[in-house]
Amino acid sequence: MLKQFAAAFALLAAANAGAQDDAGRKAAMQLIDSLQFQSGTINVAAAHATLNLNSQFRFLDAQNAQRVLSDLWGNPPDSDVLGMLVPVAAPLSDPKKSWAVVISYDSDGHVSDSDAASTDYDAMLKEMQQGTAEANAERKRQGYPEVELVGWATKPHYDAQTAKLYWAKELAFNGGQEHTLNYDIRVLGRGGYLSLNAVAGMNQLHQIESEMQNVIAMTEFDQGQRYSDFNASTDKVAAYGIAALVAGAIAAKAGLFAKLLVLLLAFKKFAIVGFVAVAAAVRKFFGRAKA
Repeated sequence: MLKQFAAAFALLAAANAGAQDDAGRKAAMQLIDSLQFQSGTINVAAAHATLNLNSQFRFLDAQNAQRVLSDLWGNPPDSDVLGMLVPVAAPLSDPKKSWAVVISYDSDGHVSDSDAASTDYDAMLKEMQQGTAEANAERKRQGYPEVELVGWATKPHYDAQTAKLYWAKELAFNGGQEHTLNYDIRVLGRGGYLSLNAVAGMNQLHQIESEMQNVIAMTEFDQGQRYSDFNASTDKVAAYGIAALVAGAIAAKAGLFAKLLVLLLAFKKFAIVGFVAVAAAVRKFFGRAKA
Protein backbone atom coordinates (compact mmCIF):
# COMPACT_ATOMS: atom_id res chain seq x y z
CA MET A 1 0.00 0.00 0.00
CA LEU A 2 2.90 2.30 0.65
CA LYS A 3 3.87 1.93 -3.01
CA GLN A 4 0.29 2.81 -3.94
CA PHE A 5 0.47 6.01 -1.89
CA ALA A 6 3.78 6.91 -3.49
CA ALA A 7 2.55 6.19 -7.00
CA ALA A 8 -0.73 8.00 -6.47
CA PHE A 9 0.84 11.20 -5.26
CA ALA A 10 3.69 11.01 -7.73
CA LEU A 11 1.04 11.02 -10.42
CA LEU A 12 -0.72 13.95 -8.81
CA ALA A 13 2.53 15.86 -8.82
CA ALA A 14 3.27 14.89 -12.41
CA ALA A 15 -0.20 15.89 -13.52
CA ASN A 16 0.21 19.29 -11.93
CA ALA A 17 3.64 19.82 -13.47
CA GLY A 18 2.36 20.65 -16.94
CA ALA A 19 0.74 19.32 -20.10
CA GLN A 20 1.52 15.94 -21.61
CA ASP A 21 2.70 15.93 -25.21
CA ASP A 22 0.79 14.61 -28.22
CA ALA A 23 2.60 11.27 -28.05
CA GLY A 24 1.28 10.69 -24.55
CA ARG A 25 -2.26 11.51 -25.58
CA LYS A 26 -1.98 9.20 -28.56
CA ALA A 27 -0.66 6.37 -26.40
CA ALA A 28 -3.55 6.80 -23.98
CA MET A 29 -6.10 6.69 -26.79
CA GLN A 30 -4.49 3.58 -28.27
CA LEU A 31 -4.65 1.85 -24.88
CA ILE A 32 -8.31 2.76 -24.41
CA ASP A 33 -9.20 1.64 -27.94
CA SER A 34 -7.56 -1.76 -27.32
CA LEU A 35 -9.62 -2.52 -24.19
CA GLN A 36 -12.08 -5.40 -24.44
CA PHE A 37 -15.37 -4.20 -22.99
CA GLN A 38 -18.17 -6.62 -22.12
CA SER A 39 -21.88 -6.01 -21.63
CA GLY A 40 -24.99 -7.86 -20.49
CA THR A 41 -24.69 -10.62 -17.90
CA ILE A 42 -21.20 -10.89 -16.40
CA ASN A 43 -20.08 -13.82 -14.27
CA VAL A 44 -17.45 -12.83 -11.70
CA ALA A 45 -16.42 -16.38 -10.85
CA ALA A 46 -13.78 -15.50 -8.25
CA ALA A 47 -16.44 -13.74 -6.17
CA HIS A 48 -19.28 -16.22 -6.84
CA ALA A 49 -21.26 -13.24 -8.14
CA THR A 50 -23.10 -12.03 -11.24
CA LEU A 51 -23.45 -8.54 -12.67
CA ASN A 52 -26.62 -7.98 -14.71
CA LEU A 53 -25.51 -4.84 -16.53
CA ASN A 54 -27.96 -2.41 -18.03
CA SER A 55 -27.13 -0.42 -21.16
CA GLN A 56 -25.49 2.34 -19.10
CA PHE A 57 -22.47 0.28 -18.01
CA ARG A 58 -19.74 -1.83 -19.58
CA PHE A 59 -17.39 -4.27 -17.85
CA LEU A 60 -13.64 -4.80 -18.01
CA ASP A 61 -12.29 -8.11 -16.70
CA ALA A 62 -9.35 -8.31 -14.29
CA GLN A 63 -6.70 -8.14 -17.02
CA ASN A 64 -8.22 -5.17 -18.83
CA ALA A 65 -9.05 -3.38 -15.58
CA GLN A 66 -5.44 -3.75 -14.48
CA ARG A 67 -4.29 -2.14 -17.72
CA VAL A 68 -6.43 0.89 -16.92
CA LEU A 69 -5.33 1.04 -13.30
CA SER A 70 -1.63 0.48 -13.98
CA ASP A 71 -0.89 1.64 -17.53
CA LEU A 72 -3.40 4.48 -17.81
CA TRP A 73 -3.80 5.65 -14.22
CA GLY A 74 -0.40 4.68 -12.85
CA ASN A 75 -1.33 2.42 -9.91
CA PRO A 76 0.89 -0.60 -9.13
CA PRO A 77 -0.50 -4.04 -10.09
CA ASP A 78 -3.01 -5.48 -7.62
CA SER A 79 -4.21 -9.06 -7.82
CA ASP A 80 -7.27 -8.28 -5.68
CA VAL A 81 -8.94 -6.38 -8.52
CA LEU A 82 -11.50 -8.62 -10.25
CA GLY A 83 -12.79 -6.12 -12.76
CA MET A 84 -14.12 -2.67 -13.42
CA LEU A 85 -17.44 -1.10 -14.38
CA VAL A 86 -17.18 1.85 -16.76
CA PRO A 87 -20.19 4.12 -17.34
CA VAL A 88 -21.02 4.54 -21.02
CA ALA A 89 -21.85 8.20 -20.41
CA ALA A 90 -18.45 8.83 -18.80
CA PRO A 91 -15.94 7.19 -21.17
CA LEU A 92 -12.32 6.75 -20.16
CA SER A 93 -11.33 8.95 -23.10
CA ASP A 94 -12.90 12.02 -21.45
CA PRO A 95 -10.73 13.05 -18.49
CA LYS A 96 -13.28 15.63 -17.31
CA LYS A 97 -16.06 13.08 -16.94
CA SER A 98 -14.39 9.69 -16.57
CA TRP A 99 -14.87 7.56 -13.49
CA ALA A 100 -15.17 3.83 -12.88
CA VAL A 101 -16.20 1.29 -10.26
CA VAL A 102 -13.42 -1.07 -9.20
CA ILE A 103 -14.54 -4.52 -8.04
CA SER A 104 -12.88 -6.80 -5.49
CA TYR A 105 -13.93 -9.59 -3.14
CA ASP A 106 -13.05 -10.37 0.47
CA SER A 107 -13.49 -13.94 1.71
CA ASP A 108 -12.95 -13.19 5.41
CA GLY A 109 -16.22 -14.94 6.23
CA HIS A 110 -19.89 -14.22 6.81
CA VAL A 111 -20.30 -10.65 8.13
CA SER A 112 -22.95 -10.32 10.82
CA ASP A 113 -25.37 -7.44 10.31
CA SER A 114 -26.62 -7.49 13.91
CA ASP A 115 -25.02 -4.11 14.64
CA ALA A 116 -26.46 -2.35 11.58
CA ALA A 117 -29.42 -0.74 13.31
CA SER A 118 -27.56 0.25 16.48
CA THR A 119 -24.44 1.82 14.96
CA ASP A 120 -24.05 5.56 15.57
CA TYR A 121 -22.49 6.70 12.31
CA ASP A 122 -22.24 10.32 13.45
CA ALA A 123 -20.11 9.25 16.41
CA MET A 124 -18.08 6.99 14.13
CA LEU A 125 -17.46 9.90 11.76
CA LYS A 126 -16.06 12.02 14.60
CA GLU A 127 -13.65 9.22 15.55
CA MET A 128 -12.56 8.80 11.95
CA GLN A 129 -12.07 12.56 11.57
CA GLN A 130 -9.97 12.63 14.72
CA GLY A 131 -7.89 9.70 13.51
CA THR A 132 -7.42 11.38 10.13
CA ALA A 133 -6.19 14.58 11.76
CA GLU A 134 -3.82 12.70 14.06
CA ALA A 135 -2.40 10.78 11.11
CA ASN A 136 -1.52 13.89 9.11
CA ALA A 137 1.81 14.39 10.86
CA GLU A 138 2.90 10.92 9.75
CA ARG A 139 1.57 11.50 6.24
CA LYS A 140 3.53 14.71 6.00
CA ARG A 141 6.66 12.97 7.31
CA GLN A 142 6.25 10.27 4.64
CA GLY A 143 5.96 12.94 1.95
CA TYR A 144 2.20 12.70 1.32
CA PRO A 145 -0.29 15.56 1.33
CA GLU A 146 -2.37 16.06 4.44
CA VAL A 147 -5.99 14.99 4.15
CA GLU A 148 -9.18 16.06 5.89
CA LEU A 149 -12.20 13.80 6.22
CA VAL A 150 -14.80 16.51 5.70
CA GLY A 151 -17.82 14.31 6.41
CA TRP A 152 -20.33 11.88 4.96
CA ALA A 153 -21.22 12.74 1.40
CA THR A 154 -23.82 9.99 1.74
CA LYS A 155 -24.48 8.65 5.23
CA PRO A 156 -24.07 4.86 5.59
CA HIS A 157 -27.22 2.93 4.72
CA TYR A 158 -27.80 -0.80 5.09
CA ASP A 159 -30.66 -2.66 3.42
CA ALA A 160 -31.28 -5.81 5.48
CA GLN A 161 -33.52 -7.37 2.85
CA THR A 162 -30.85 -7.31 0.15
CA ALA A 163 -27.81 -7.39 2.49
CA LYS A 164 -26.29 -4.39 0.71
CA LEU A 165 -24.48 -1.48 2.34
CA TYR A 166 -23.38 1.83 0.84
CA TRP A 167 -21.90 5.13 1.94
CA ALA A 168 -19.74 7.97 0.64
CA LYS A 169 -17.11 10.24 2.15
CA GLU A 170 -16.00 13.74 1.25
CA LEU A 171 -12.23 14.23 1.42
CA ALA A 172 -10.06 17.30 1.07
CA PHE A 173 -6.39 16.87 0.18
CA ASN A 174 -3.91 19.61 0.95
CA GLY A 175 -3.16 21.43 -2.27
CA GLY A 176 -6.14 19.99 -4.11
CA GLN A 177 -8.49 22.45 -5.75
CA GLU A 178 -11.50 20.17 -5.56
CA HIS A 179 -12.79 17.90 -2.81
CA THR A 180 -12.77 14.18 -3.52
CA LEU A 181 -15.78 11.87 -3.40
CA ASN A 182 -15.09 8.31 -2.22
CA TYR A 183 -18.20 6.15 -2.82
CA ASP A 184 -18.32 2.61 -1.43
CA ILE A 185 -20.70 -0.33 -1.84
CA ARG A 186 -20.51 -3.63 0.05
CA VAL A 187 -22.67 -6.56 -1.03
CA LEU A 188 -22.72 -9.19 1.71
CA GLY A 189 -22.60 -12.86 0.80
CA ARG A 190 -22.46 -16.24 2.44
CA GLY A 191 -18.69 -16.31 2.91
CA GLY A 192 -17.55 -12.73 2.42
CA TYR A 193 -18.44 -9.48 0.72
CA LEU A 194 -18.13 -7.85 -2.67
CA SER A 195 -16.55 -4.38 -2.73
CA LEU A 196 -17.45 -1.83 -5.39
CA ASN A 197 -15.54 1.44 -5.08
CA ALA A 198 -15.61 4.65 -7.06
CA VAL A 199 -13.78 7.96 -6.70
CA ALA A 200 -14.66 11.25 -8.37
CA GLY A 201 -14.93 14.95 -7.66
CA MET A 202 -17.55 16.20 -5.21
CA ASN A 203 -19.19 18.10 -8.05
CA GLN A 204 -20.21 14.68 -9.44
CA LEU A 205 -21.97 13.57 -6.25
CA HIS A 206 -25.56 13.65 -7.50
CA GLN A 207 -24.68 11.89 -10.74
CA ILE A 208 -22.61 9.16 -9.10
CA GLU A 209 -25.07 8.71 -6.23
CA SER A 210 -27.74 7.95 -8.82
CA GLU A 211 -25.48 5.72 -10.92
CA MET A 212 -24.26 3.73 -7.92
CA GLN A 213 -27.84 2.88 -7.00
CA ASN A 214 -28.03 1.22 -10.42
CA VAL A 215 -24.80 -0.63 -9.63
CA ILE A 216 -26.27 -1.88 -6.36
CA ALA A 217 -29.34 -3.21 -8.18
CA MET A 218 -27.22 -4.96 -10.84
CA THR A 219 -25.00 -6.85 -8.40
CA GLU A 220 -25.92 -10.17 -6.80
CA PHE A 221 -24.22 -13.26 -5.42
CA ASP A 222 -24.94 -16.55 -7.16
CA GLN A 223 -27.48 -19.02 -5.85
CA GLY A 224 -26.03 -20.86 -2.86
CA GLN A 225 -23.57 -18.02 -2.12
CA ARG A 226 -26.06 -15.37 -1.02
CA TYR A 227 -26.29 -13.90 2.46
CA SER A 228 -29.40 -15.94 3.22
CA ASP A 229 -27.56 -19.18 2.33
CA PHE A 230 -25.31 -18.91 5.40
CA ASN A 231 -25.01 -22.09 7.44
CA ALA A 232 -23.96 -21.33 11.01
CA SER A 233 -22.81 -24.91 11.63
CA THR A 234 -20.36 -25.07 8.74
CA ASP A 235 -19.51 -21.57 7.48
CA LYS A 236 -16.75 -19.26 8.62
CA VAL A 237 -17.81 -16.07 10.42
CA ALA A 238 -15.92 -12.78 10.01
CA ALA A 239 -14.46 -11.20 13.13
CA TYR A 240 -16.27 -7.93 12.48
CA GLY A 241 -19.68 -6.54 11.55
CA ILE A 242 -21.34 -3.79 9.52
CA ALA A 243 -19.74 -0.92 11.42
CA ALA A 244 -16.29 -2.29 10.68
CA LEU A 245 -16.99 -2.37 6.95
CA VAL A 246 -17.58 1.37 7.07
CA ALA A 247 -14.69 2.19 9.38
CA GLY A 248 -12.36 -0.44 7.95
CA ALA A 249 -12.40 -4.18 8.65
CA ILE A 250 -8.70 -4.56 9.45
CA ALA A 251 -8.81 -1.58 11.80
CA ALA A 252 -11.78 -3.17 13.53
CA LYS A 253 -9.88 -6.40 14.12
CA ALA A 254 -7.10 -4.44 15.78
CA GLY A 255 -9.52 -2.28 17.76
CA LEU A 256 -8.19 0.84 16.08
CA PHE A 257 -11.17 2.58 14.49
CA ALA A 258 -9.80 6.03 15.23
CA LYS A 259 -6.47 5.12 13.59
CA LEU A 260 -8.01 3.89 10.34
CA LEU A 261 -6.27 6.29 8.00
CA VAL A 262 -2.90 5.59 9.57
CA LEU A 263 -3.39 1.90 8.93
CA LEU A 264 -4.20 2.58 5.29
CA LEU A 265 -0.46 2.85 4.76
CA ALA A 266 -0.21 -0.87 5.46
CA PHE A 267 -3.33 -2.03 3.65
CA LYS A 268 -3.14 -4.12 0.49
CA LYS A 269 -6.52 -2.79 -0.65
CA PHE A 270 -6.89 0.32 -2.80
CA ALA A 271 -9.04 2.00 -0.11
CA ILE A 272 -9.17 5.77 -0.47
CA VAL A 273 -5.92 7.17 -1.76
CA GLY A 274 -5.22 4.58 -4.42
CA PHE A 275 -7.92 6.14 -6.57
CA VAL A 276 -7.22 9.79 -5.87
CA ALA A 277 -4.77 9.85 -8.74
CA VAL A 278 -7.36 8.72 -11.26
CA ALA A 279 -8.56 12.10 -12.46
CA ALA A 280 -5.11 13.66 -12.28
CA ALA A 281 -3.43 10.78 -14.08
CA VAL A 282 -5.93 10.77 -16.91
CA ARG A 283 -5.49 14.51 -17.30
CA LYS A 284 -1.77 13.89 -17.41
CA PHE A 285 -2.20 11.64 -20.42
CA PHE A 286 -4.46 14.08 -22.20
CA GLY A 287 -2.44 17.16 -21.37
CA ARG A 288 -5.17 19.14 -19.67
CA ALA A 289 -3.63 19.61 -16.25
CA LYS A 290 -2.40 23.02 -15.21
CA ALA A 291 0.39 23.74 -12.81
